[in-house]
Formats: sequence, structure tokens, C-alpha cells
Amino acid sequence: MSSIQSSEKSLARGMLDVLIRAGLIAILAIFCFRIVVPFLNLLVWSLILAITLHPLLVRLRGDSTRYNGLLSTLIVLVAFAIILVPTYLLGVAAADSVEHVTAIIKGGGFRIPPPSESVAAWPLVGQRLYDFWLQASTDLTGLAQRFAPQLKDAGLIVLGTLAGLGVGLVTFVVALILAGIFMAHGARGRRAAVLIASRISGPDNGPKITELCIATIRAVAQGVVGIAFIQMLLIGIGFVVKGVPGAGLLGLAVLLIGIMQLPATIVTVPVIIFVFATDGASAATIIFAIYTFVAGLADNVLKPLLLGRGVDVPMPVVLIGALGGMITSGVLGLFIGPVMLAVGYQLFWRWVEDQPAGEATRGKRGV
Repeated sequence: MSSIQSSEKSLARGMLDVLIRAGLIAILAIFCFRIVVPFLNLLVWSLILAITLHPLLVRLRGDSTRYNGLLSTLIVLVAFAIILVPTYLLGVAAADSVEHVTAIIKGGGFRIPPPSESVAAWPLVGQRLYDFWLQASTDLTGLAQRFAPQLKDAGLIVLGTLAGLGVGLVTFVVALILAGIFMAHGARGRRAAVLIASRISGPDNGPKITELCIATIRAVAQGVVGIAFIQMLLIGIGFVVKGVPGAGLLGLAVLLIGIMQLPATIVTVPVIIFVFATDGASAATIIFAIYTFVAGLADNVLKPLLLGRGVDVPMPVVLIGALGGMITSGVLGLFIGPVMLAVGYQLFWRWVEDQPAGEATRGKRGV
């Protein structure tokens, strides 16, 4: 009896030790997570940039690893010149557009033409639209006072978006610098990733999962975010050169539409029609229209070249990642969301498909 009681006491003492150790480990993990959380988006963005740009570093250095630091610094500087300068110009254009619209509204120079009588005859919404349009053309101030709460909320959203763009740009600068550091130590980073994945999923699956994550990140970063950014630069610069009103805001709209996997013609076609309506059919207008229309279709050429190099990620996954990332993390989440959700999607389906042959056969048969 005494031996049984002593064994029960030792078992209870052992369980208590395990619980205490688990509790201490949980407290330490929570404490570390709370410290890292403010920098989590920055670190994720840095890793995405480093993984995306690392193949360029490998091509430049060849077999030698002596100049990793120098080449990483060079890549970061070139990326600053290629990305930040046009982005700064578009940002200035967007700020000028907002300031110009504000000045017009305050100065009373903004006028809406009255509606045509035929608008009232439109089915279902014709009369309401006619009354609303007529009031906007005759008493814009009264209409603004009528919808003042909605306009205030919309203005706060716009201001918040612009502030988020500024914070996102600063975060991108810091993330690009960190990405250069990560690239300089790319071999160590890959070994660490393989060790972590092997510890979680076993030594056989660790390297495969690491390569899957790397391929997914590069595919989505290049084929979705990269193409949307290239398209924004091509179209936005054309808008700025032509002097289209609100060129910067329209360029940002092209970027958001591109990440959401919607066609850029949603923006380019109305702008082309507006330019023809205001400037007429001159040689400059025709050249602008052709350039803008072709730039709006550039994703159809770039997607097979960039997205096809990695793994196949369904477009709904990218769209949900973009929208969810923007809701949870603002403008920066718009870029990080599609990449991270695509990685999770690929890992999930790898886990689903990685099962013994007998279980897979029974699952297909519905047993």
C-alpha cells in the first residue's frame, strides 16, 4: 500500500512539475509575442522583400559569397531609386489633387451642370436621381449640409487612407533596409528556416515545406503585388505627364484594383473618355489613349511571365488576402495579406494531400 501511495505522490509531483514548466513557457512565449507584435508587419514585409529579391543577388554574385553585403546594399539603393522616386511623384500629385479639389470647393468655383429632362424618365431610379442631381446643380451647399455626417465620415476615411499610405511608405523604406540585411545572410536564413520546419514537421518534410513557402512568396509577390505596382507606375506616370486631374489618386486606385485582381481598364477607360471629351482628338490625346490602354492591359502579359514561375494560387485567395489584410493592417496589409494567405493556403493543401495511400484511397471512396 505504501508503495502505491508513494508512486501516486511521485506521479502527482511529476504532473505538477510539467504544468509549472508549461505555464512558465507559456508566460515567456506571451511576453515575447507582445514585444514582437508592434514590429510583426515590418518583419514579415522585410522577409517577403528579401525572399523576392534574393534570386537577383544570386545572379549578380555568381558562385562567390564575398560581396553579399556590397551587392545587397547596391540592390537596396537601386530599389530605392526605381520604386521610391516614382512613388514620391505620385504622392505629390495625389496631395496636389486633394488640395486643388479643396480649393475649388472653398472658392465656390465648383459647379454641377443641371440634369437633362430625360433622366426623370429612367425606370425605377429616374425621378429620384433627377431630383438629387437638380438639387446638386442649384443648391450644392444645402445638399452638403444634408449629407454632412456621411461626408464627414467619408472625409475621415480618405484622410485615414492617406495617413496610412504615408506610414506604409516609411515602413516600406525600413523594411527594404532590413531586407538588404537579410539578403546578405541569406544562406543562414535558409538553414534556419529548414531547421525550424524540420523541427515542426519532421526532417523529411522540412526542406520541402521551406521550398514551398519560398516559391509561394516569390510567386505572389512578383505576380500579384509586383505587377500591380508596375502597372500603377506605368499608368500613373502617363496621367501625371498628361496633366489628368487627380492623377496621383487615380494611380493609387490602379494599384488597389491591381492587387484585388480587377482589370485596370476600370480606371483607364473612363480617363481616356474624359481626356477626349475635354481636349479633343489631337495627336497628343491619341498617343495618350493608346499608351494608357496598352498599359492597362500590361498585366495580361506580365502575369504569365511572373506568376507562372511559382505555384498556382487561386485568385479568390489573393483577393480575400488583399481585402482582409487591408481591413486588419491598413495599406501595408494590402500587400502582406495576399502573400501570407497564399502561403497558408499552400501549406494547408500540402497537409491535406500528404497522407498515406490507403487513407487517401478511402477518402476518395467516401469510406
